[in-house]
Amino acid sequence: MNTYPEHKIVQKCLEEIEAQLNWGPSDKWHNDVFHELSEMIQEKTQVLLSPTTLKRVWGKVAYKSAPSISTLNTLSKFANYDNWRDFKNKNNTKTPSWFEKKVLQHIGIIATAAAIMTIVFISFFSMIGSKKDVISPFDLSKISFASKPISKGFPNSVVFDFDLGTVTSDSIYIQQYWDRTKTIKIKPGQKQATGMYYFPGYFRAKLLIDGQITKEHDLFITSDNWMGTVDYKPVPKYVYTKGLTQTNLSFSKLIIDEIKSNKEPLTSTLHLVKDFNVLADNIHIETSVKNSYQEKWAVCQTIKIYVLGSKGALVIPFSIPGCVSDINLMLNDVYVRGKEHDLSAFGTDFSDFRDITIAIEQKKVIVYIDQKEVYSKSYHESLGKLVGLRYRFLGAGEVNHLKVKQPEDKTMIFEDNFKK
Repeated sequence: MNTYPEHKIVQKCLEEIEAQLNWGPSDKWHNDVFHELSEMIQEKTQVLLSPTTLKRVWGKVAYKSAPSISTLNTLSKFANYDNWRDFKNKNNTKTPSWFEKKVLQHIGIIATAAAIMTIVFISFFSMIGSKKDVISPFDLSKISFASKPISKGFPNSVVFDFDLGTVTSDSIYIQQYWDRTKTIKIKPGQKQATGMYYFPGYFRAKLLIDGQITKEHDLFITSDNWMGTVDYKPVPKYVYTKGLTQTNLSFSKLIIDEIKSNKEPLTSTLHLVKDFNVLADNIHIETSVKNSYQEKWAVCQTIKIYVLGSKGALVIPFSIPGCVSDINLMLNDVYVRGKEHDLSAFGTDFSDFRDITIAIEQKKVIVYIDQKEVYSKSYHESLGKLVGLRYRFLGAGEVNHLKVKQPEDKTMIFEDNFKK
């Protein structure tokens, strides 16, 4: 249990954030939620709080120290305050009294004593003949859970079919993924539910009863072919294969002009989500990319290449050298932040095409720019099967070619030169 003096007011700040997100009770949040929240906080505040830090603050990881003032300032900004001091001033906080401090100092002893008294009471109550029934655990064999997309294309609705048997809990959720549109509360007696998916991907749908995962299955929503999105929120603009250019893989001039005219920073993404029928931990990806728009808010030329697996993902970032402090590298379970590490190896000018190679061998990633090795690092947890590739641009960009090969014998797994 956290016992630092400002614990109560920190919890109030977290409650405001939870209400703002509308993602359901935080005690039901799983690991992916904190990854998404980390990205959202960085996008809004320009400060990266790692998923591990967020899990500590939310009490998901045992940690007795108080959050740093930097963390509190960032959370306060995300909750629409100027800083931590502003949050406290506007929420009428006061310094803990002498009595409160003493209670906090001895909370462990008090909690232990209370636990002992509870055990004694329960034992005594049972000895005097309590006849109340004990609730039996769920019979998982009587619970079913399945899903199916309604159609092709995006947005795409998914129908979840389930039978809860004799379960009568009032805490039943379907956790589709991490955002607010993908967590569904189930009412007693309900047999079906639907959810909305805005992007292709490989999802793990979970049925939670009283906070426990009772059933889960894979939900694979493919793009079939290349598709693009202009990443407006909450609903992106979709551009399918016919709307992409006929030479390099890119958006039309009309779409790029639309992106340029936007007053706020805007990303666009090129997606290919399908079963590549190969494990993602041992592949070589060769591609060539450039930025199509580098003015105003897109001057950093930020590009992210996503390697999507059935169990995780890699996010390989690039920018001009002057902006590498703002990029972050994700190798599945390994995170490297530009604010804390030297990621200058990923800094280069993408005004013209650059050849990028991402070599993945036995969970070790080696990145090459124009055939020169610039970075290498290993991760630990398997990516699973290769199920997709994404190119995300601040502004817009182009892809000249893409090859996915086996590292041992260079056997071609997938190739596209985008010549139609």
